[in-house]
Amino acid sequence: MKAIILAAGVGKRLWPVTQHRPKCLIEIGGRSLLVRYLEALAGVGIREAVIVVGYKQDMIRTVAGSGLSGVSVRYVASDQFQRGSITSLWRARDELTGDVVIMDADVLFDRRILKRLIASSFPTALLLDDTVKQQTEECMAVVRGGRVIALSKSMPDRYDLAGEGVGFLKVRRADCPALLRSLEIPIERGQFDMEYEDALGQFFEEVQVGYEPIGGLPWTEIDFQEDVLRAEREILPKLDS
Repeated sequence: MKAIILAAGVGKRLWPVTQHRPKCLIEIGGRSLLVRYLEALAGVGIREAVIVVGYKQDMIRTVAGSGLSGVSVRYVASDQFQRGSITSLWRARDELTGDVVIMDADVLFDRRILKRLIASSFPTALLLDDTVKQQTEECMAVVRGGRVIALSKSMPDRYDLAGEGVGFLKVRRADCPALLRSLEIPIERGQFDMEYEDALGQFFEEVQVGYEPIGGLPWTEIDFQEDVLRAEREILPKLDS
């Protein structure tokens, strides 16, 4: 298995910080998010990472080089890094040839969260925090009939369980073609400002995607300045790392 880390974006909502460096290089507790990712990947036995870069990519390449913490690193460059994350994942489509875990690069997370996903009995699965209810624009993983039916900010009318998606998706090799078909639809329509999660409707119809609840384990997505403060004050002290 390899990891695809989506780290191309500008991070406009965190501009006081990201005007100087990419979001994945924000340091929490003296270590950047990217370094923490690579350390966590090594901890679950993943030794290969492909980082999709764009905005200030030279800084990312300098930090990660050709490998770090026992994880070899390669890069895919996106020239549409100011568009939606679908452009980043589509740019890395040639890497979707085997078992893979797709990771947004802006999460501070406890390593047990990644271990739970990789060890899941579901060959294709995502993580959901079932303790979080949608308040504003949380991207929610929605379950019905024992499988994920949506990963979106727009909630369907009927579902059995929902929780905030952590931003990590494990996909087995056999399901990668279905993922690519689902991404291709909006790409062909020119919907380049879409987040890749919103393009997964057909994927969820074709593939039985499982889920792992991680409520109670510390994590936070970092989008705003207050998220950085919360990460430092509330999440960092609880991490098992």
